Amino acid sequence: MLFNEQLDKRIAALFEEHRCLYGYRRLHVELLEQGYYLSRERVRRRMNKLHLKAKQRKKYKQTTDSNHDKPVAENILDRHFSMNAPNQAWVCDITYIRVNGQWLYLAIVLDLYSRKIIGWAMDIRMESALVCQALTMALLHRAYPSKVIVHSDRGSQYCSEDYQAILTAYGLTCSMSRKGNCWDNAVAESFFHTLKTEWIYRHKLENMAKPSR
Repeated sequence: MLFNEQLDKRIAALFEEHRCLYGYRRLHVELLEQGYYLSRERVRRRMNKLHLKAKQRKKYKQTTDSNHDKPVAENILDRHFSMNAPNQAWVCDITYIRVNGQWLYLAIVLDLYSRKIIGWAMDIRMESALVCQALTMALLHRAYPSKVIVHSDRGSQYCSEDYQAILTAYGLTCSMSRKGNCWDNAVAESFFHTLKTEWIYRHKLENMAKPSR
């Protein structure tokens, strides 16, 4: 019989280990993998007893403006997120971060093979220059490869003439998600979720130089 005192210590340790982000469902899975055979409901009760509550996502702010008349590309990537070599496909996206009462926008380029961020840019304005800077950094870091599938949503920044000109100039293939379908760019969405829940939401950002707790 697993006594509550022993179980509570393990639950509290796991909760802290995962930076207070795991709820009872995810902690239940962790405990099962470690050989603790118990019900999900018991984990929920013990967490309530310990007053452990997982941190929640912050409020959503839309970053995709697909209400425009610019040309959009087909969804060539089509959710094929597993690659067998670098520079076969990159995914791009934009998110927002609250810094000292002001929204700051972050654009990233992620290589689907390594899941590494290879290009990024930040600005207080969510304009085409933001995504162009991130893509230019990725090209520089990867020595300007060609024939890469570069996938994004169909926001106005990614449909802009400046961004499309960079794709054309370096022989990159444009791919875009279907309208209103976040799953078509799930890897980028997952990265942003991890970044926010495991780092940004745990700090108060007063400026971009140094976070404070």
